[in-house]
Amino acid sequence: MNASTSKKRILILGGGFGGVYTARHLERLFRRRADVEIVLVSRDNFLLMTPLLFEVFSGTLDVRHCSVPIRAFLRTTRFVEAAVRGIDLEGRVVHVDAAGESGDLAYDQLVLALGAMTNRVMIPGSEHAFTFKTLADALLLRNHVIERFERADVEPDPQRKRQLLTFAIIGGGLVGVELFGELTAFVDGIAPLYKHVNRDEVRFVLLQGADRVMPEINPKLADYGARVLGKRRGAAIRTNAHVRTIEPGKVCLPDETIAADTIILAAGIVPNPVVAGLPVEKDRRGHIVVDGTMRCHSHPEVWALGDCASIPAADGKPYPNLAQHALREAKVLARNLFGVLNGRPPQSFVYDTLGMMGSLGHGKAFGQLLQVKVRGILAWFVRRTYYLLQMPGWGRRLRIMIDWTFALLFRPDIVKISLDSEAALILREAAADEVVGFRALGP
Repeated sequence: MNASTSKKRILILGGGFGGVYTARHLERLFRRRADVEIVLVSRDNFLLMTPLLFEVFSGTLDVRHCSVPIRAFLRTTRFVEAAVRGIDLEGRVVHVDAAGESGDLAYDQLVLALGAMTNRVMIPGSEHAFTFKTLADALLLRNHVIERFERADVEPDPQRKRQLLTFAIIGGGLVGVELFGELTAFVDGIAPLYKHVNRDEVRFVLLQGADRVMPEINPKLADYGARVLGKRRGAAIRTNAHVRTIEPGKVCLPDETIAADTIILAAGIVPNPVVAGLPVEKDRRGHIVVDGTMRCHSHPEVWALGDCASIPAADGKPYPNLAQHALREAKVLARNLFGVLNGRPPQSFVYDTLGMMGSLGHGKAFGQLLQVKVRGILAWFVRRTYYLLQMPGWGRRLRIMIDWTFALLFRPDIVKISLDSEAALILREAAADEVVGFRALGP
């Protein structure tokens, strides 16, 4: 793309809920304005329905069915698949990189919807743990869990086998709890396929630093979730468990070390590094501080929403970083941009949370819808229905319903999705043969 254009360019950075739905609303508002160009930049060419990522991990949903191609979802927006490397606020230019090639995109109005990433700074050694934010994360973790069972099925050493079959999740927030529930259900489904693995040998440990799990939701619902998961075979939920360090195959607590081949980090998020490097006001967590209209204080042509922004509610407290908020922030932000470009003042974002929902696996869930608390199979049905209706297009919704139906009728499969090319596999096997030959020769 050209760095600049004669049209007024609204440049949106980020392909999550906030960015894609902002573009969708802007298309409708500016459909008769030939002098305005809408451009969206995203590292991936799809919108990921993140609440369904847990079911991609367990194989309940096909990888493609929980994501929507951005090009198919948007109509007139110019889409650019690229990674954002930096932003020059004074020059009003964004530096992007795609397939090793760099470029610049100028803008008149900039929308920051770059999202967040797992906090790897809080706990030393976090690079040794899995994360759970992307499709690649879900596939890598799935492959790894299946591989642990393959190795445990032929492992003669009881201590090593115990480590292979120990799964530790660090972080007892909503993401950690939902992943814990889906993991236990997945293991229940695949364990009978491994004749030399006793299901009672498998251990699951959820480590939460606070005094209860899911502090962001209603305490009664959090207690319900903890009770349900605590009754699963081999499951242990530990609160006030402060992880000091993570080492390869080890989680180090103040008074003990847990040996686990599978360690998953779900202990908080931080804004995108590009956002962290911007010379604008941020809160203590690194989110861009904007006013109620989602406009940056020091640069009025810059707007921010979603996980990278701190948007104040009427009481002054920031809105939570939830998908339901990002969807509605996108609509208000698009309307504000349209108003500003037509000489009208922007309006503040005002929204009352509809509620929160979470899955526990095995057909159980919990949720609070306005003031009504639901749990068990009813909550599970409501949650699935809500996210199904959030997915654009009846064709994709039908595929999801088919996946869910088959998952109810059949056992999960244990097919691993190889992420290696043939050349990489050959090189790995050749290196292994060299090591074996060297050992056979002796000293």
